[in-house]
Amino acid sequence: MAIKAQGFYDRNMAVNDLKRQLEKSQIEIENLRTRLESLRERNNKLSETNSLAPKRIALLEEKLRDSKILLAKAAKENDKLIAALNETRTQIAALKVEVAKLSQPPIGYGTFLKANEDGTVDVDSNGKKLRVNLHPDISISDLLEGDEVALNESLNVVLHRNTENLGEIVTLIEVLTESNRALVKGRADQEMIMNLANEIKGNELKPGASLLVASKTNVVVEVVNNPESQKHLTYEVPDITYEDIGGLDEKIELIRDAVELPFLYPELFSEHKLPTPRGILLYGPPGCGKTLIAKAIANSLATKSLSEQPDKTIKSYFFNIKGPELLNKYVGETERQIRVIFEEARDKSKDGHPVVIFFDEMESLYRIRGSGISSDMESTIVPQLLAELDGVEELNNVIVIGASNREDLIDPAILRPGRLDIKIRIDRPDHDSAIAIFEQYLNSDIPISASCIEDLGGGDIDKAIRVMTEKVVEEMYATEERNEFLEVTYQNGDKQIMHFKDFASGAMIENIVRRSKKHAIKRFIETDEKGLTFDDLMRSVREEFSEHEDLPNTTNPDDWAKISGKKGERISMIRPLLNADMNPESTQTISGQYL
Repeated sequence: MAIKAQGFYDRNMAVNDLKRQLEKSQIEIENLRTRLESLRERNNKLSETNSLAPKRIALLEEKLRDSKILLAKAAKENDKLIAALNETRTQIAALKVEVAKLSQPPIGYGTFLKANEDGTVDVDSNGKKLRVNLHPDISISDLLEGDEVALNESLNVVLHRNTENLGEIVTLIEVLTESNRALVKGRADQEMIMNLANEIKGNELKPGASLLVASKTNVVVEVVNNPESQKHLTYEVPDITYEDIGGLDEKIELIRDAVELPFLYPELFSEHKLPTPRGILLYGPPGCGKTLIAKAIANSLATKSLSEQPDKTIKSYFFNIKGPELLNKYVGETERQIRVIFEEARDKSKDGHPVVIFFDEMESLYRIRGSGISSDMESTIVPQLLAELDGVEELNNVIVIGASNREDLIDPAILRPGRLDIKIRIDRPDHDSAIAIFEQYLNSDIPISASCIEDLGGGDIDKAIRVMTEKVVEEMYATEERNEFLEVTYQNGDKQIMHFKDFASGAMIENIVRRSKKHAIKRFIETDEKGLTFDDLMRSVREEFSEHEDLPNTTNPDDWAKISGKKGERISMIRPLLNADMNPESTQTISGQYL
């Protein structure tokens, strides 16, 4: 029984264990079910969330793009702010500099006078002479009398400036014995004594030199070129040579013998005790080459001198005085200008340079003394030139050339031997001279019509030009009725017919060629036919002829005749004949002009 009871007990224990395990399993199952339900709910929620994810992602991406745009805008705004801040910083720095400048005490200026043994310097400030200290960075040896210096508020020199280059121009009378002062003449001929700046004390100063005086200190600081003589001076050699002048070969040969030989061989002239000519008068009708000859003389002298002395730099100086430009309303001013020009010429010629003084329209300056109607200024101008030509001071390597259309108005004292020694008449060109002048302006470098080259030259352009020139000159110099220009009535009643050739000149021939070139250019523009033709030249001759129809009429025919180069019996009346048959009443027209 005990064994059975034990066995029953053991079975009950086992059943109870099973029950407990079963209950425990059921509880775990319930827990698992609950957890499963929870997972299902969570899964459902996740499914719902996953279905909404694409929309949220798109929304977030859109927000991200908007954020990037806003960030870029903010970055730009930030850059602008940075630039504005930098500009403001720069402006503030500049304003600080300006404020610092404005807050500085004023700086005055003075002129250095001299240095003292104790290291101080004397300066002139606003007319007051001050002894002041020198800044350590400024060396006394760098300061020259007349230099401008800056003074601080304590009147000490703090800055060295260059010499003042503004002031008054005065004329030197003489350098005083001690050589650091000069007697000068200022405005209204006031004479003053002034100090010379150190930098010009060693210069060779000549009476009449123009000096610059510092306006604050009355110290002479600079020697300036004389503007009165410089405006007439041509520094470069004129580019006109004798070869550029046509039709005057005989006259040029005379001039060469008279002018070039004394300049090129002064020893031979000195050995033969033969003085060099002082001057030449070129006279004759207008437009015949007087000015060209003067320029060619200057060119030839320089060229020949250079070939004779190749080791030197030879220059020729050409003073060109244009007629009455020296005349001045102030008494004595014209004479002074003449003296200045000759002083400058003497100075330029000292080194062996040939100097030519050319007076164009000479009769306007040096008329016969006593011939003035409302003025007698020629009574002092003429003696001034005479004194320069043969006065105490020699004119070495200087030659005076005068050109005039009215040599009869020039004072005879100027034309006597020893002054203007050589008188050369430059006449109007004759037939052969006119051809030579045409050849100066018509050559193979100018486009010539192909038909003219073929018809007149047989294909040779030089021959064609020569034939054209000869035919044009033949037409100009023909004494036929079509070329009759004037009928001149002399005081004794005689009459003479003058033709176009009687008024020809080099200037007229040059103008004829210019006209023909213009005709050729206009024809080429209109028709593409290039080149100058014989018809262009003939047309230009007739145009030049017709343009002078009224020019000879004058209120004083005798004066007109003298200017035009017509000498002999006095003329009482002139009557133009050009186109007289078409308009006979035009012969009495008075224009008051000269040919």
